[in-house]
Amino acid sequence: MAFTKPSIPSGTRDFSPLEMVRRNYIFSSIREIFQLFGYLPIETPAMENLSTLLGKYGEEGDKLLFRILNSGDFLSKSDKDAIANEDSLKLSNSISEKGLRYDLTVPFARYVVQHRNEINFPFKRYQIQPVWRADRPQKGRYREFYQCDVDTIGSDSLLNEVELIKIIDLVFTRLKIRANIKLNNRKILAGIAEIIGQSDKITEITIALDKIEKIGREKVIAELTERGISKDSVDRLGPLFNMSGSNEEKIIFLEKYLGSSAVGLEGIEELKSIFHFLIAFGISSQLEIDLTLARGLNYYTGCIIEVKAMDAEIGSICGGGRYDNLTGIFGMEGVSGVGVSFGADRIYDVMLHLNLFPVEAESGTQIIFVNFGHNEAFAVLPVISKLRSMGIAVELYPDSAKMKKQMSFANINNIPFVALAGEDELSKGQLTLKNMKSGEQETLDFEELYKKFGA
Repeated sequence: MAFTKPSIPSGTRDFSPLEMVRRNYIFSSIREIFQLFGYLPIETPAMENLSTLLGKYGEEGDKLLFRILNSGDFLSKSDKDAIANEDSLKLSNSISEKGLRYDLTVPFARYVVQHRNEINFPFKRYQIQPVWRADRPQKGRYREFYQCDVDTIGSDSLLNEVELIKIIDLVFTRLKIRANIKLNNRKILAGIAEIIGQSDKITEITIALDKIEKIGREKVIAELTERGISKDSVDRLGPLFNMSGSNEEKIIFLEKYLGSSAVGLEGIEELKSIFHFLIAFGISSQLEIDLTLARGLNYYTGCIIEVKAMDAEIGSICGGGRYDNLTGIFGMEGVSGVGVSFGADRIYDVMLHLNLFPVEAESGTQIIFVNFGHNEAFAVLPVISKLRSMGIAVELYPDSAKMKKQMSFANINNIPFVALAGEDELSKGQLTLKNMKSGEQETLDFEELYKKFGA
């Protein structure tokens, strides 16, 4: 009987042990920095009610939600008119009440509203979990991927934005990724819409602007026209497309351009305050004001942040911003939040491309003992137990196979040290330790071995 080779859905991946060790290095590095700033972990379910998810990500985002069929005989409760009229959207709404989460921010807002009586505000949380988007898979874009979110909710202070930018700076400094942190403010974008006489088209403008890197200036202009933005208004956007210079020069230009817009000037003042505080914090990453940055998600209301790797051609590796109205959608008004999300999968791709993973992220095991037979294996077990009690990851090869096979196993699995304790070495209370990278060997007694790895 012929069997079809198993496969996985497009846009998803299996991860080998080596890949998982590297990924866990990224997760642990990010987690440690989150905790340095006082953030605490939570988790939410993989699926949410569609009533929670729909309408929070804009027109484009709603199309990318993975919907889950209702259990049981879902067709018996389906909209028969929708079936007859081949109305897929209406039919979907009648046979699907749940969906896989699109991001971690909306579930977090739902969590805050649902657990508001248990939370002490301001509430600082981090969350590292997978999300799903029905997007077209391509390089750096997956249908299932991990996000590492960090948010503060219940505080209007711009110090929260400053703290998040410092977290971004520390994460990418630790991972040795040269980062360009782009900043903008939705109030500035609202001011621009007001200045060009299109205040009611702010959503259309931000959706189009957010695509400028993907499709280019000319196609963005064409899309703005298609969305009902007049030619005169589009022409008045021209100076913004051509704006260059230092952040200080951009702010001076914007203060003149938005001089008659109160909301636009408020956004500029917020940016100026953030830059002022960052001087005291000290930032090693590159900071850039980018007016085309819109992050086309409807829930952002203030500062918006996006991070690009300077040495790799890939999309954003981190992004987020201020959202004042998100919990209000769930009936909890007047609670402001701000957060950013690190894209672990894209960060992995950047680090792999740039060869940035350290040796300790290449293998979980630090030492493997060669198995010379039953008696030798029995004799080294107490040594292995001692090393493990010291926090050293140690293996004993399970079979007394040929030496070449055991050494090959260590090499393939990137295990940096091989311990050889045969009958002669053990009779002297010694072993031979081989450095697999340099090829050097040294003879040590057990106490010397403990000191070497306990330093």
